[in-house]
Amino acid sequence: MTLPSDWTQFDHAHLWHPYATITNPPPVYPVVAAEGVELILQDGRRLIDGMSSWWAAIHGYNHPVLNQAVQQQLGQMAHVMFGGLTHEPAVTLAKRLLEITPKSLDHVFFADSGSVAVEVAIKMAIQCWVGRGQPEKHKMLTVRHGYHGDTFGAMSVTDPDNGMHHLFSHTLAEQRFADAPLQDPNPDTATDLISFEQSLSQYHQEIAAVIIEPIVQGAGGMRFYRPAYLSRVAELCREYQVLLILDEIATGFGRSGTLFAAEQANIEPDILCLGKALTGGYMTLAATLVNQQVAQDICQGEAGALMHGPTFMANPLACAVANASIELLLSQDWQAQVHAIEQQLRSELEPCRNLPTVVDVRVKGAIGVVETSFRVTADIQQALVDEGVWLRPFNHLIYLMPPYIITEAQLNRLTQAIFNVLVAYGK
Repeated sequence: MTLPSDWTQFDHAHLWHPYATITNPPPVYPVVAAEGVELILQDGRRLIDGMSSWWAAIHGYNHPVLNQAVQQQLGQMAHVMFGGLTHEPAVTLAKRLLEITPKSLDHVFFADSGSVAVEVAIKMAIQCWVGRGQPEKHKMLTVRHGYHGDTFGAMSVTDPDNGMHHLFSHTLAEQRFADAPLQDPNPDTATDLISFEQSLSQYHQEIAAVIIEPIVQGAGGMRFYRPAYLSRVAELCREYQVLLILDEIATGFGRSGTLFAAEQANIEPDILCLGKALTGGYMTLAATLVNQQVAQDICQGEAGALMHGPTFMANPLACAVANASIELLLSQDWQAQVHAIEQQLRSELEPCRNLPTVVDVRVKGAIGVVETSFRVTADIQQALVDEGVWLRPFNHLIYLMPPYIITEAQLNRLTQAIFNVLVAYGK
């Protein structure tokens, strides 16, 4: 089949993009190549990418090390089912993940995407309590302003009021929600935890697990909270005998300033979800890690096994590039890179705070957020493209999470573009 010369017309007529309407779709920008931190458009323009393709492309694009890993694995096999078979890329990746995550985690389940990793974690928690003879413990407790994905189990633990999925509330499993943690800085953690502790105290007999994004709440509002809050959450989970699931899909692999955000609270979960940057943005892959006790309890239950098995589980190509991405990250001084990005974001986004349309400016690791007093529309994104940068604002937020390899000059282009557009919008 041959596409028309202007293939974007076919896209406009037939393709459905994320969170977009087909009746009057917003503009999309055709990318023909990507290199380093730049997206190259069909018309020749180069946009500095401030999104890392939604947290994932931490090494930038078209990286020779990651390219080689894919090409080498492709010469051996692109895929083989994981049911009854295994392969070296998956074993190597599982071993590496267990080396760099909390020591109590002992088993790895590979999934297709972050949302599926969360689905698996929820299943693990429910099956664990069935195995322990307490099937009544089958609900999840989480906090508001959280986001865990777009599949039905993940939607059920995403904020039903402030999130993106309230339209489905009548079809989702009913979960328990506590108040969101206050944003950092907030000195009164005890007061902050009242709602959460009350929820555990009242409902712990039906709660299988708490699921929470550590330190950084992502698509539910790009909010940052204190490690002390998370430390107390872990203590309360032990006190009330519920499992703790940490969703590090967005925060994992250095984005928050530590390799995993939970390190800042010095805690270890029962179940850990990873994704996004796992493959350096090359292929879709996720993982759900679990400790030995939970794994054993799952397998002594009625089913005798974890009831999940994706067709493309542990895809060899994805595992191979994930191995290369992790080694590339750990072989570099990524902490210095993230710290430099953080310092520059703090300095260069701060002037936005004085603009009349800006409510807040916040930075954590290699994440910068400008919260506005208005709902950001497609014309703002167009203005940012005209400034030569790629950002994907949503709701009231203009945020950025650039690849770690970004230069000082390139990051300055991003922050200056945000300031310029907000100044122009406020006139």
